[in-house]
Amino acid sequence: MAGPEDGPGQQPELDEDEAAYCRRWGAQHAGARELAALYSPGKRFQEWCCVVLCFSLIAHNLTHLLLLARWEHTPLVMLGVVAGALIADFLSGLVHWGADTWGSVELPIVGKAFIRPFREHHIDPTAITRHDFIETNGDNCLVTLLPLLNMAYKFHTQSPEALEQLYPWECFIFCLIIFGTFTNQIHKWSHTYFGLPRWVILLQDWHIILPRKHHRIHHVSPHETYFCITTGWLNYPLEKMGFWRRLEDIIQGLTGEKPRADDMKWAQKIK
Repeated sequence: MAGPEDGPGQQPELDEDEAAYCRRWGAQHAGARELAALYSPGKRFQEWCCVVLCFSLIAHNLTHLLLLARWEHTPLVMLGVVAGALIADFLSGLVHWGADTWGSVELPIVGKAFIRPFREHHIDPTAITRHDFIETNGDNCLVTLLPLLNMAYKFHTQSPEALEQLYPWECFIFCLIIFGTFTNQIHKWSHTYFGLPRWVILLQDWHIILPRKHHRIHHVSPHETYFCITTGWLNYPLEKMGFWRRLEDIIQGLTGEKPRADDMKWAQKIK
């Protein structure tokens, strides 16, 4: 199948097989069209509110952290950055695995609001590249609101001495929040092959954030591996451990539910 490797600026023509593939897997897929239509004005409003509040709190908390910064904090802050990236990567994998593998779009509240995008993404992986900043990041902003509010509360209630002692910990939490907030933006970049800023490509090439080639492994059907999408650092060790398969075996043994049954149902919709 022709792709971005064909050369910069080139728009390859699709042959008959490739055109058929695009009808089956992409924006023209019947399941993808149905799932995209479930994106509602109410969901859009929720995303707008979360993004505005989240980035307001990020700016507020960052200002307070910068005002409290001391050179002697540097080693622990650097450690917090790495630890925050690792834990965010694992949590992104856990959420991604859970939403990909279990549940249904028909579930009340969470189905259409939170599971639907995961189903759409597997049958139309490039849909995320057509989402704007609000749709891409709204749900992640919702998840990070509570720790951001808790941090802001501490800055206004704790004494300067207490904040001095808490500083390395709060920096770690802030880094974890930042990586978590931008996880889906990083994920979107891993599907974007044209027009990325040079600095994003460098971060991908240095594997500081999820690289494009690395994430392709997850998109081989049946989408059962390489779930971590913040940095991707933990994908290989978790795969070697059989971590996700072991979890699936435990849950299937306890509940009788088959992994990715709902995902497969949407993939098989052809009309």
